[in-house]
Amino acid sequence: MKKVLFRGCATALATPFTNSGIDEQALRKLVNYQIDNGVAALIACGTTGEPSTMTQEEWAETIQIVVDETKKRVPVVAGTGGNNTAEVIHLAALAEKLGAQAQLCVTPYYNKTTQQGLIAHYTAIADNSNLPVIIYNVPSRTGLSIAPETVGALSHHDNIIAVKEASADMIKLGDMIRLSEGRLAFYSGTDEVVVPLMSLGGLGVISVISNAAPALTVQMTEAMLRGDTQKAAELQLKLLPLTHALFSEVNPIPLKAAMHMMGICENQVRLPLVPLGESNARVLEKELKALGLLA
Repeated sequence: MKKVLFRGCATALATPFTNSGIDEQALRKLVNYQIDNGVAALIACGTTGEPSTMTQEEWAETIQIVVDETKKRVPVVAGTGGNNTAEVIHLAALAEKLGAQAQLCVTPYYNKTTQQGLIAHYTAIADNSNLPVIIYNVPSRTGLSIAPETVGALSHHDNIIAVKEASADMIKLGDMIRLSEGRLAFYSGTDEVVVPLMSLGGLGVISVISNAAPALTVQMTEAMLRGDTQKAAELQLKLLPLTHALFSEVNPIPLKAAMHMMGICENQVRLPLVPLGESNARVLEKELKALGLLA
């Protein structure tokens, strides 16, 4: 395996907004909340961070704030992925200048290419970027799934280091791990199946729910890493009701509502997203209280 960027829980940060832009104070607060609770890495401007509705200036500002506040305590990964290969390469160069240690690249969407196109896309990014590449497979959002054989082919590239797998398909995941022959790290991109993925050799999770519940998510991954599968399974099941509540509507709609309830940031999402519905908000509040995250 190539150099491992992190083991355990990394948080795909939500981006706190105000009516006029990025809420710097809230973002810095969120970064410290994560690090104080033991997360192993932070992802800035991943899809949970709503980069598709940011200007490039806001994207750069967000990454710069996260890098600055992190102070090298944990690695920072920048979300650079998109459906324009040349633009991804451009963003990777900017992210490197801003101080990111790696880049998270979602598979192209809409103009969603073939498997050979995916090989060409990721190879071009890896060839033309100094930042190591984490492939992000989330077919529910992109309409495109990367095949295990494609992952196996890309695993030979020295600058492609990991896969964030969010299909929750354990059969496909097993084939990805088998065909990459130990050359890649694998992280769950689905909070409901962290323990099953790690049982097949995954090294952790790039998590949404850890924005709200970092300590419990860290405890779950650390239990798996030390071989305490019973404890890890208990925590996976304990977190499931909150996880379901945080995905009751399109991510990060419920997450922003949770973070507002917890006093971290305003309940601001950008159109076309709209705030969480009242009935789902009541369920979310109940589950946050059940885990001791709300008084």
